[in-house]
Amino acid sequence: MPRSIKQEVVINGTTEQVYACLTDSKQHAAFSEAPARISKKEGGKFTCYGGYIKGYNVELVENKMIAQAWRGSDWKAGEWSLIKYTLKKKGKKTALTFEQYGIPDKHVSHIRKGWKQHYWDKLNEYFAK
Repeated sequence: MPRSIKQEVVINGTTEQVYACLTDSKQHAAFSEAPARISKKEGGKFTCYGGYIKGYNVELVENKMIAQAWRGSDWKAGEWSLIKYTLKKKGKKTALTFEQYGIPDKHVSHIRKGWKQHYWDKLNEYFAK
């Protein structure tokens, strides 16, 4: 049975900076230190971490919310999840609420750790520079 993850973090960048890092190929590659190709359009495709993650944009609300259909390259054919980033100003920082639905059971633990290690920690390191 597919599962979900919800994480709330504070990122040391503005909502504009965080949104750009999550939706711009060059900025995503810079913070993640891995190749990324990201469309800035609803319905547009993306790949991150050298193609390990792929999907398409479902809904984009500039500097506020990103919803994407998302999957790992090692997932079974037809397995997809839905992710949603909600961004809120917190002074000069961003309160980010992250939700992911429809994760295949065997990937939940790895993915839960992966968001922290490969996204939240790396974004905060990137903005600390």
